[in-house]
Amino acid sequence: MIELNFMTALIIGLSGAGHCISMCGGIAAAVTIGMLDKPQHHWVYLLCYNIGRISAYMVAGLIVSQAVVQVITVSDSTSTLILLRILASIMMIILGLYVGKWWSGLTYIERVGHQLWRYIMPITKHFLPLTSPFKAIPFGFLWGWLPCGLVYSTLTWAAVSGSAMDGMIIMLAFGLGTLPAMLTVGTVADKLKSLLQNSYFKRINGLFIIIYGLHTGYIAIKQML
Repeated sequence: MIELNFMTALIIGLSGAGHCISMCGGIAAAVTIGMLDKPQHHWVYLLCYNIGRISAYMVAGLIVSQAVVQVITVSDSTSTLILLRILASIMMIILGLYVGKWWSGLTYIERVGHQLWRYIMPITKHFLPLTSPFKAIPFGFLWGWLPCGLVYSTLTWAAVSGSAMDGMIIMLAFGLGTLPAMLTVGTVADKLKSLLQNSYFKRINGLFIIIYGLHTGYIAIKQML
């Protein structure tokens, strides 16, 4: 089951890569500012930035999934987990609608994280300018907490994965899915964004996510009966 979850999370990350470029593309480009004389080092800084960013996703997945495991253990009730899985399936369907460009309601969910982000964002400035690749890792880790509906939707799914390790793996897969887009900037990023935002590509992936969300919800509801 974890293999299917990993592949699905990877597809979600890839499908939402166009959104990632729009939100974080400027930050990724800023990572290489001042390095015009050393273009061969760009990819090192970008890679370190993304290692930090994906690490933040993994930590978030670890925290939320472990929290759910603890709640289920204390309450000793499977009904709580079932209800959370239904919530996760709803979030997956909303995500699929967003990816497929049928409904953009997911953007409203991003507002949830703005209260936390206003405390984190000022800290990122202490790492600029990035004088070494190693500074790009904590910089990316902090930017990994940028409010993002795609991340939140995947987190709800990771939360009900059954274990902290599985939740972390799901978020790792999601992060890896966004990696191709985030490792490119400039002209290459524009071309990749054009491909990822192709209407047919997005609708096929959106439909896949919706079907997976419906399947997850169906299994959860069936467990209640």
